[in-house]
Amino acid sequence: MKKILFFLLIILSFNSYSRTPQPDTVKIGCYLISLHDFNFRDKEFTARFWVWFLYNNKLVDLKDQIEVPNAKTIEKTDVIIDQLDSLDWLQIKMKCTMKKSWQVADYPFDKQQLKIRIENSKFDSRSLVFVADTVGQEYDAEMTVDGWTITGIHATVDTSFYATAFGDPKMSNPSTAYSRYTVDIDLKRDAWGLFIKLFLGMYVAFYIACISFLIDNDNAEPRFGLPVGGVFAVVGNKYVIDSFLPETSELTLVDLLHGITLIGIFLIIFLAALSLYYYKKENYRVSKRINIWGGTATLSIFILLNVALILVALW
Repeated sequence: MKKILFFLLIILSFNSYSRTPQPDTVKIGCYLISLHDFNFRDKEFTARFWVWFLYNNKLVDLKDQIEVPNAKTIEKTDVIIDQLDSLDWLQIKMKCTMKKSWQVADYPFDKQQLKIRIENSKFDSRSLVFVADTVGQEYDAEMTVDGWTITGIHATVDTSFYATAFGDPKMSNPSTAYSRYTVDIDLKRDAWGLFIKLFLGMYVAFYIACISFLIDNDNAEPRFGLPVGGVFAVVGNKYVIDSFLPETSELTLVDLLHGITLIGIFLIIFLAALSLYYYKKENYRVSKRINIWGGTATLSIFILLNVALILVALW
């Protein structure tokens, strides 16, 4: 009798499990056409891509349920609906302006990871799950991004959680999960040309300031005028660079390079004043040593610090 009851319990459990609704599976893939309009100040970029879906639930109308959570604007330029081996086959060509928090700590030697996230706006993960279509390549082989090198593109599927029931009174736990398809694009900037354009004025200003070590103390006006002029040039250079970078509380490479340049110019002015002081005291030997050793030390430390900071950024 106990054996019969045991087998009945197993059968009832199996039937109960088999009646549990399983989520619909939707195969999803993406093909990038272009990445452009990188805007650091407004924290955005534009992506054009094809996205497609294969599914067999006639009640699902995916063309009106596509959500790109990290997009500012979404434009569906082409929508193609077809059948493929009894499955609904939906293809959408999209142009999206994407939100992006740019990482500028190492600018202009920065590396960025762009993300395109796609969700279904109607069905949560209990009703619909994505499966990534990994056949083929994720981007056009001829696609180029001006000033950047694409180091990798890969697609993954995971779950996006929202700490809300979206007003559903039947849900005791205020949490909702949606299947999410994500395309990660890794970029590395082609930086050296941009670096020279950005910082050439700063370096020229510093080295002009260093020329003051070669000016005799009898000509005090040009000796102090050159580094003071360099200060204004460095500050102006930094304002130009900051004008197209996002605001950040982080100390960036741009801040560090301009900071040590300003400190270096201040040191040049201080050594010039010290040398002039001993020159007025007719201690010409000490005055000359300050010029020679002070100038050599200032220039050497400046070069070493610049090389070290650039190497850290490249690393």
